[in-house]
Amino acid sequence: MSDFQYEEVPPEEHSDSDTVVNSAPLAELQEIPADPNFDDDEEEQDELRKMEATTTSAAAGAVAAETNSDTTVAKPSSAEDSIFSTMYAVAKKVAIVGSIYLVGYMGWSVAWLIAPVVLSVARDRFRKSTEHKRSIAKASALASEKEVIMARIDELPAWVYFPDVERCEWVNKILKHLWPNANHYARTLVKETIEPAVAESLANYKMNGFRFDRIILGTIPPRIGGVKVYTQNIGRNEIIMDLDLFYASDCDINFYLGSMKGGIKDFQIHGWVRVVMKPLIRSMPLVGGLQIFFLNNPNIDFNLVGVIDLLDMPGLSDLLRRIIVEQIGNIMVLPNKLPITLSDEVPATSLKMPEPEGVLRIHVVEAKDLMKKDISMLGKGKSDPYAIINVGSQEYKTQIIDNNVNPKWDFWCEAAVEVTQHSVISYRLFDWDRTGDDESLGRASVEIINAVKRGVVDTWLTLENAKHGMLHVRLQWYKLTSNPLDLQAALAETQLLRVASMSSAVLIVFIDSAKNLKQARINSNPDPYLVCSVGKQKQQTGMIMRDNSPVWEQGFTFLVGNPENDTLQIKIFDQKTGSEIGQFGYVIATLLRKENMDIVSQPFQIQKSGPESKLIMSLSLRILKKAEAIEDGESSEAPVAGENKLARSISKTASIQEPSSPKELQSQSSRISADTPLSEEEPNLKVSSPTNLQSITPPRSPNPFSANLIGGESVLTHRVPDLSASPGEHGLGRILLTIHYLAQRQKLFVTIHKIMNIPIRDPSNIPDPYVKLYLLPGRSKESKRKTVVIKDNCNPVYDATFEYLMSTAELLQSELEVTVCTQKGFFGSPIIGMLKIPLTDPEVSGNGLNTWYDLQPEFKHD
Repeated sequence: MSDFQYEEVPPEEHSDSDTVVNSAPLAELQEIPADPNFDDDEEEQDELRKMEATTTSAAAGAVAAETNSDTTVAKPSSAEDSIFSTMYAVAKKVAIVGSIYLVGYMGWSVAWLIAPVVLSVARDRFRKSTEHKRSIAKASALASEKEVIMARIDELPAWVYFPDVERCEWVNKILKHLWPNANHYARTLVKETIEPAVAESLANYKMNGFRFDRIILGTIPPRIGGVKVYTQNIGRNEIIMDLDLFYASDCDINFYLGSMKGGIKDFQIHGWVRVVMKPLIRSMPLVGGLQIFFLNNPNIDFNLVGVIDLLDMPGLSDLLRRIIVEQIGNIMVLPNKLPITLSDEVPATSLKMPEPEGVLRIHVVEAKDLMKKDISMLGKGKSDPYAIINVGSQEYKTQIIDNNVNPKWDFWCEAAVEVTQHSVISYRLFDWDRTGDDESLGRASVEIINAVKRGVVDTWLTLENAKHGMLHVRLQWYKLTSNPLDLQAALAETQLLRVASMSSAVLIVFIDSAKNLKQARINSNPDPYLVCSVGKQKQQTGMIMRDNSPVWEQGFTFLVGNPENDTLQIKIFDQKTGSEIGQFGYVIATLLRKENMDIVSQPFQIQKSGPESKLIMSLSLRILKKAEAIEDGESSEAPVAGENKLARSISKTASIQEPSSPKELQSQSSRISADTPLSEEEPNLKVSSPTNLQSITPPRSPNPFSANLIGGESVLTHRVPDLSASPGEHGLGRILLTIHYLAQRQKLFVTIHKIMNIPIRDPSNIPDPYVKLYLLPGRSKESKRKTVVIKDNCNPVYDATFEYLMSTAELLQSELEVTVCTQKGFFGSPIIGMLKIPLTDPEVSGNGLNTWYDLQPEFKHD
């Protein structure tokens, strides 16, 4: 603590001890009741310190006398408050006793008394806890930095914990002087931007007529706890800094919701704000503009007053709070930014056009050992979990899994990321409830920079704020390129994933302005706003009042599935009438033929408007390309797919030529690769066994009979010819399987092609075969898969594919149990044959394993 030195005022410099105002530490402020003259005393304290440095001791005595007189005048007001509080307490007691007497007199049920008491106690406890937090936060904003440090050593400011975060008390002093002027700007922003957005959101819940009546942000300015200026890994044409912003205001905001009047007080917001100064220019003010935004959703709290105070209950107030957080996120939380132009030399596109660094592909695989929140007849039941994923202001929600504490979601989503440093992806898990609020099951977060550095992050996260539980997630980072030749690789990867919502490119749209729009009403200019869409994604500009040549200057980002097929649709509406006053469509594939796939400030003819109606916009297309991992220890050791395939075939051939034992010979003859069909034109390797004679030939390239895996599915281009008419080593038949694990999807695909030569024990009783699959160990019901039943057939063909969601670690510890049964049986379904296949073969995770297996006799389960 040697870096923190403060100048203490010696006691002897004070001419009169009565003039010294002692400030309590923050820890003691929690026990001190609210003083109505608190703000006045602080101002007088500042004045006294200034006068003591420039005046004589006699002047200080005069100031002390004046202070004493002011304090004396303030006493009657405190006495009046005491009288009113006493009267209120008496009235409250009388009301309680009277309600109890009324219940007994009327002979009502005791529930009429208990229910209001329980609700009142819950409401009071909730309000006391929130008021306690607000009082602490407000005291932190009002107290000096020394008092904060001395009172809360265990919770030091951010600049103490992190050496790269510096003090900025001089900024707080400047903010204090600028706050009255900034107050007017913030009031205009709230009135013109936040009010219509909140009104529209509340209208979706049948609450109409929202408007602000009075907006006073108060005298307490925001406080900057620390600042970090970046000096590395940034462009030469920009300055980037992060501010630890804390705002605990004494605001007085009144609003109307229909005919009800309410208010917001004690508004608080805390979060990291990034300020980007760009571009740097050679004329004053040397900085062309600012971009201001929150890296992640800030913490927001406020207190409702007035008639709307009825909403300030757990669950009900969450609606208004969530709407306000959403609207702040739509303005200042990534990917949204608040641009401020400082010079006319700077074009609007340099500040207001989105600039994503890349795309983060998110896979929420599963969770395990979640808490049990539901209550059943036998006690604690299970949960109905779902997850909410947040990347800045972008939010995604998984499906709900009923009655399961080990849910498997297999949920995919993508987010365009504009800033990777200090940005996080957060996961929040909830238990869905039909009647009440959804209960939290925990939360977790991952820094996006980890995915950027490693390329792929596949991990289990321990849930915070939960007794137990873990979440399995997978992140893939994609950088953006302007090379159209990368498109085919991106499309092939999305087809391999077999997820319809995945994208292969990013379209960046900047709507500059429109000119000469047609009138929607007679003798009146329209109130235009623009809606642009790509597929199911829609984005909307703000509304410009009474202007047929509006200037929007807003940018949007769209994830595009296939640029060769998708189209950008633009429609312009008049807000007053709701009628369409213009439209335009742009084929995205046109950008593939443009230089760098960009169009800058180009006018386009608007359809269904007027002959001179123009839309000025800029477009940019970027292709997704898988980022290379910076730390990839396995890439140098992994063999090429073709070399691995050849090596396996050679080793297989060698082992067949010189078997070490009869048992090994049997295991070799029980599985023959489907990639090695019989050929009369090539020399064959003959291997004899007690049951049959196998013919194997070295692999050919290309192989016209191989089964290929396309898009994660088993597509049989040409069925492998029967190698022999033998029913297998054990006389129970043979089965052809394709087993392939796709690491990108975290899925195991098992394709059952056909069964050959099932023995007939009774000619009058031909079997009705079907196949069952289980994963071992465990053999749980969730892992059971079953084909259809084929009647009266000893050589059934299924070509059925089944999927298992599992991680790579689980794959290496699992086995596949294959059981062939017949439906014809007096007691159940007799088993024809079984198999137990380990999944540790490298080809399962490589190109896929396409193999014949000999069915074995029934064996006992572990």
